[in-house]
Amino acid sequence: MGGHRGASRRGLRRGRRGAPTDPGGGLMSLLDAHLAHLTAELVGKLRDDRQPLSAIALHAETSALTAIGNDYGYEEVFARQVRAHGRPDDVLLLLSTSGGSGNLLAAARTGREAGLRCWAFTGPAPNPLAEACHEVLAVDSPDTQVVQELHLVSSHLLCEYVEQAMADQLTPAAPAAGAVRAGVEVVLDGGAVRPVQA
Repeated sequence: MGGHRGASRRGLRRGRRGAPTDPGGGLMSLLDAHLAHLTAELVGKLRDDRQPLSAIALHAETSALTAIGNDYGYEEVFARQVRAHGRPDDVLLLLSTSGGSGNLLAAARTGREAGLRCWAFTGPAPNPLAEACHEVLAVDSPDTQVVQELHLVSSHLLCEYVEQAMADQLTPAAPAAGAVRAGVEVVLDGGAVRPVQA
């Protein structure tokens, strides 16, 4: 995936976003958590405080998934969102242990047509998703669990790379207004704050 690092950095610097997707359901539910986690680290941070990066986890848009699935069929649930949110030079990251999910293949086709950089994390290659994307990380294991675990490690490495490669552009975020509170507090009717011991 190293061949397009420069294009991805330029896109993120211009406010472009990463749109991680996953087909969801069944054994893929762990991957859903991986993608939400990746999105959180791009918008939040992995290690050092910095300006947020734009990222959308398309699988987490449950109302859109339901409506699009009902109106256009399950194969369009991600492609339609890519059409709505994707911009040229955005990065579309697709995760699939099989590499054969029809909805991800449709999203990859749509992304390429819209000028997005399509990346895939898959299980063993060759597979259709690997062929449809610009870059692929194919985990050569027949064990779905191993593929999923290495996808998580790879997403952390990707975030680490982005933060290191863009360190000069990602100045620390402005401090939050007001006091930063730690722990759990309970606000009673009178407005008194009382710490709760955990």
